[in-house]
Amino acid sequence: MHAYRTGFVAFATLAALAACGGATPSAPEAALPASPSDSPEPTEQHGQALAGKIVVIDPGHNGGNAAHPKEINRQVDIITGRKACNTTGTETDAGYPEHAFTWDVARRLKPILEKMGAKVVFTRPNDKGVGPCVTERAAIGNEARADAVLSIHGDGAAPGGHGFHVIMPGLVEGHNDAIIKPSRRLGVAVRNAYHAGTGLPYSTYTGTDGLQTRTDLGGLNLSTRPAVFIECGNMRNRGDAAKMSDPAFRERMAKALAGGLRKYLS
Repeated sequence: MHAYRTGFVAFATLAALAACGGATPSAPEAALPASPSDSPEPTEQHGQALAGKIVVIDPGHNGGNAAHPKEINRQVDIITGRKACNTTGTETDAGYPEHAFTWDVARRLKPILEKMGAKVVFTRPNDKGVGPCVTERAAIGNEARADAVLSIHGDGAAPGGHGFHVIMPGLVEGHNDAIIKPSRRLGVAVRNAYHAGTGLPYSTYTGTDGLQTRTDLGGLNLSTRPAVFIECGNMRNRGDAAKMSDPAFRERMAKALAGGLRKYLS
């Protein structure tokens, strides 16, 4: 999600090409080993385990962002600072874009959750639009009164790093106090299930044991509902990129994410 390629016209500002979260001020996370009871993916026995639950899925970025630098570069207030409304995202060396990856994983995840009885709300209806801003994405989860919010991303780190990590909200006093503990439980559940279901390792270049806490992401700072981001892999890494570019593996990712959400919500 950081160190993005430009990928659009030269007059787009560098701010819009920064990470979805920019800097990563965080303390090392305490080790939290995966629980043996965490199922790698949902199974038929779970039936309507999520009946009555509302899940907001936020597929990072959007397909039309690159062609609209003025709109996505607009600065918005995320409490701890001001950041671009949105960014273009990163891509693999072969040109597979993050926005397409996140949209495909999200659309695979939705019917799995619905089969378990959950109501699923997306922050964008397709992969052809612009934005919405990070502030609007947070508002969608808040207004839906989501039981869980999952923002899906692919990272754009140095190619030597690989693996995934889950980003949880750091405390912004007076704003997100109530969601810190439940968001951590959500983050651990998603991390454990994703690790077990995909076989991908924890990130080798950031976080601790696949977890990271940040206070520079609008989607987390502004959320009043339990929320986490997942960097599903490093799209700049050859091995991660091969998996993320494979439709069958993206289906596996979606099933693993569903398992993590089920674990947390039920």
